[in-house]
Amino acid sequence: MNYISTRGGIQPIPFKDAVMMGLASDGGLLLPQSYPAISAEQLEAWRSLSYPELAFEVISRFVDDIPAGDLKSIIDRSYATFTHPEITPVIKQDGVYILELFHGVTLAFKDVALQFLGNLFEYILAERGEKLNIIGATSGDTGSAAIHGVRGKNGITIFILHPHGKTSAVQALQMTSVTDANVHNIAIHGTFDDCQDMVKALFGDLEFKENYSLGAVNSINWARVLAQVVYYLYAWLRVGRESDRPVHFSVPTGNFGDIFAGYVAKRMGLPIGKLLLATNENNILTRFINDGDYSLGEVVATVSPSMDIQIASNFERYLFHLFVDNPDRVKAAFVELKENGRISFTAAEMLSVRDDFCSASVNQAATLETIRNFHAENGYLLDPHTAVGVKAALDLLPADSARICLATAHPAKFSETVEKALGKAAPVPASVRELEGKPTRCEIMDADIEKVRAFLVAHIG
Repeated sequence: MNYISTRGGIQPIPFKDAVMMGLASDGGLLLPQSYPAISAEQLEAWRSLSYPELAFEVISRFVDDIPAGDLKSIIDRSYATFTHPEITPVIKQDGVYILELFHGVTLAFKDVALQFLGNLFEYILAERGEKLNIIGATSGDTGSAAIHGVRGKNGITIFILHPHGKTSAVQALQMTSVTDANVHNIAIHGTFDDCQDMVKALFGDLEFKENYSLGAVNSINWARVLAQVVYYLYAWLRVGRESDRPVHFSVPTGNFGDIFAGYVAKRMGLPIGKLLLATNENNILTRFINDGDYSLGEVVATVSPSMDIQIASNFERYLFHLFVDNPDRVKAAFVELKENGRISFTAAEMLSVRDDFCSASVNQAATLETIRNFHAENGYLLDPHTAVGVKAALDLLPADSARICLATAHPAKFSETVEKALGKAAPVPASVRELEGKPTRCEIMDADIEKVRAFLVAHIG
């Protein structure tokens, strides 16, 4: 299994090289040359597998340069840190299924991929005798999950940029209270998109990237997406035991990475009905799916801050397939975006989009109302991002179908919003209580790439 770039400028490379490259050297994103097919018989045979066993079956189909025993060990260690025996349990509530993805060390879905990626990095670096300097941008959850995935690991230094004052208090503490010598937090006066733009620019400086051994931990790294494919299959297999109805997934997303993992599962043969992309007021992806309007706007601060994004970095992977694997069309689209602030699509392309996706934008008032009503009716507490996905599912997906809603974070990570909705705080897990009073370390900077570059050079191990 080899990997290619969405922009067509590299020769195919094996999996381990794709992991270490992160962003392709031509500025594109890496994808497998083909997707392994899963038959109905294979799915049936996987019904009884545990989560780590299923993860091995799925991931091993994309990896042929790591011995099976070593890959299995990496996967097993990655999910041994989760607090629920099923890793990503599926809970039925009021006509929908909640896929709980928050049982990892930082209480967010990013742990599912970043525990795996951290162990994968450590394995490859030890094998090659190399060091890696990870640079990432986060709107909240990726940063803390990435830091906890690599803290204290040999050969790795990590730098995480986040928008200063625009994450939840718990998200900020989960990042800045990790004071291991190999961890550096940078709070930027600006938005997530400012952080992401600087990270992409640093990776785009190929000489700098090579000289300082830069690696990617954002979902531009293919291994992140691959690990997330697993829980779509896991949820489908469990819900399918109870129902022969069509199975749809509702995914709250701003960066397109999580829902792209579902699209990959569908391309592999998982019988998914619709992938419902749920956004907040930062609705560039909803406008794209519903109206063919992919035009940039201003970022709006909301109660679901991890989705406060305009430029969806993983969208390029989907565009590559939408444009029939044509890298020239992808490059032209991003030239158009840079020059005109938008990407144009043909009518035929939009018909293809709507075969797989539907979308809804859920505003803050509706988000708070959903948290309040869902708790009153079921006693089940949603975080604001999950509430966006649940509201969209209840509004758009047929009631007689199996509607799986991805619960992307524990409500305690957004206690201010929960208290605003319910008039009382969310129950606080012990792992969050332990953050209070911990010493923190963080560098606050303007959105100036040269200042960020100088900090990296000064602190790289």
